[in-house]
Amino acid sequence: MADYDYKAGKKRVKDILDNKLEVKEQDKVPKDSEFTFNNGYYSWVTGVFIDIRDSSTLFSEEDKEKVSKIIRSFTSEIIEILRDGDNLREIGIRGDCVYAIYTTPQMTDEYKILNKACFINTYMKMLNKLLEDKDYPKILVGIGVSTSKELVVKAGRKDVGINNKVWIGDAVTKASNLSSLGNKEGLKTLVFSELSYNNFIDELVKECGEKAKNWFEKHSGTDYGTYYDANIIIEEFDKWIDDGMED
Repeated sequence: MADYDYKAGKKRVKDILDNKLEVKEQDKVPKDSEFTFNNGYYSWVTGVFIDIRDSSTLFSEEDKEKVSKIIRSFTSEIIEILRDGDNLREIGIRGDCVYAIYTTPQMTDEYKILNKACFINTYMKMLNKLLEDKDYPKILVGIGVSTSKELVVKAGRKDVGINNKVWIGDAVTKASNLSSLGNKEGLKTLVFSELSYNNFIDELVKECGEKAKNWFEKHSGTDYGTYYDANIIIEEFDKWIDDGMED
């Protein structure tokens, strides 16, 4: 096993600590090409996490081909829904969770994220019908959405090509935490942070009328602060599912 060169390591860490880092505060997170190891951005960010409920039971299923098909079906179309849009800054899979992170400088950007979350919620109904047709187990998910201003920096090893953005703030962490609440202990599938809700609700009311406010239930707690749950679906998509999903 190769030894770790701790003396060279000390020099690299000192270089990082002694180097001047420019943090730019702006509404929008730039694209990857603008990030260096000498800058960071403090900008508006929204995280979306879709987390499978009771995934340990699914993963312990003896038929590994069945499990593989279910997970691939789950991830494939959710990624397709999330990946569209110029404001996407990161997308990926963490264990049993699909996530995406967007820059959301305008409240209208927040409304687009709500739309994506509702499409995913409706897609899960389609997926479960298709799974049922194959006698495969259904899956439930929690969908968490959260917004805040975050510090975003490029981290890793500068000279070996192993690096990624690190999101430092509430949005990404809280979206992940809120996704763990959805479809659990009486909460509905979609769970939004207070700021996300406040940013999109006026646009939703403009689109759907005052009744839209009744689609959400407000909750408060010491762990997550104020948040809202809902079970909103895309009507045309939902009707197509109910009508038999004919091509």
